[in-house]
Amino acid sequence: MSVTPTRENTAPGTPPSGTEQRRAAPRAALLLIAVAIALAALNLRTAITSVGPVLDEVTQGLGMSAVGAGALTTLPVLCFAVFGGLTPLLSRRLGSHRLLVLALAAVTLGLVTRAMAPEPWLFLALSAVALSGGAVGNVILPALVKQHFPHRVGLMTTVYTTGLAVGTAIAAAATVPLEQATGNWRIALGSYALFGLAAALPWLLALRHEPAPGDSREALGVRQVLGTGIGWQSVLYFGTQSSIAYIMFGWFAQMLRDQGLDAQSAGVMLAYLSALGIPMSLVMPSIIVRVRDQRPFVLLFVTAYLVGFAGLWLSPLNGTWVWTTLIGIGLGSFVMALTIFAVRTRTAEGTAAMSASSQSLGYLIGGAGPFLFGLLHEVSGGWHASMAMVVGMVLLNLVVGLLIARPRYLEDAIAARAAKEG
Repeated sequence: MSVTPTRENTAPGTPPSGTEQRRAAPRAALLLIAVAIALAALNLRTAITSVGPVLDEVTQGLGMSAVGAGALTTLPVLCFAVFGGLTPLLSRRLGSHRLLVLALAAVTLGLVTRAMAPEPWLFLALSAVALSGGAVGNVILPALVKQHFPHRVGLMTTVYTTGLAVGTAIAAAATVPLEQATGNWRIALGSYALFGLAAALPWLLALRHEPAPGDSREALGVRQVLGTGIGWQSVLYFGTQSSIAYIMFGWFAQMLRDQGLDAQSAGVMLAYLSALGIPMSLVMPSIIVRVRDQRPFVLLFVTAYLVGFAGLWLSPLNGTWVWTTLIGIGLGSFVMALTIFAVRTRTAEGTAAMSASSQSLGYLIGGAGPFLFGLLHEVSGGWHASMAMVVGMVLLNLVVGLLIARPRYLEDAIAARAAKEG
């Protein structure tokens, strides 16, 4: 069951809710759930980042066309949008714990079976199964943190965002060595299903601690979230930071190579940029939740982005490590976006609804970024137009970030809208 927070460990001005009045879980159960959250987070990106390093082997082995390869790289954002938006409804019907068990089962089953798929269409379909589990986990983990650890949101957000970063890095870094060691890309891709099995076991044990259903009147839907300004601000903040991140992960190495950096060095810089997500995940959430107003963090991330991009644009080979470090700090806005779901809501139901709306629509925005960036590069024949687009995305991120970072709560905005309409 969920922890009963006191007035001291809830957000200032937060009234007691049905969730808060439920009996606290035993300390041992909370430890079990904390471990389960960390293990679940490891699985949220393995279906994505394990494919990229062996994409040539996968497409050749399956006889996949260029269209199929393009569909494979686009599939994650589509699944995150569709299944992320459905998560609050599924959670209300199944319970958040049971839903996460099913999500981990989908990840595990999808990873195992797609590794054995003989046809491109089947590989794509089973990839969608694995990605659907990751999409549900993306949305439900922030709500579970709010539900069980309302007095430790910063610490537990650190736990799951670090787990997410570590799982992402492992799948990106270990797939090629596994493929080389086994001589088989199928074994390399399928091996990440072991993470799903390891994560499902503690959640099966935690089913006995599933909270009793709350008052249905507390349930919030995506439509209610999108009827508020704070809801759309969260969508745009998540979407713009996702777009910038996808652009960097997809094009950063190629930009450096076009400027004269050799392929190996460009790969090292991309790996370094990705690895910076781990210390940001370890440090930032606990700091962000300690203050009521998060606008200074928005300014920090945007300033780091703008200086880093200016250096990358004007002098990419002089100070490359500095520019990469600054861009990596700017990518901390991802951690900020995830933490916002908890600090701008009063209840676990609100967290789940904001997470679902922001991630479902936000990932669609994020997926469009790399495509537009590459299109501008192809049309213009250089990187200036593309970099100008990124700077524009950063400025939009600044505007919506300063709005969403103000000390307000989603539930209050929904109640105010209902009172006005009623």
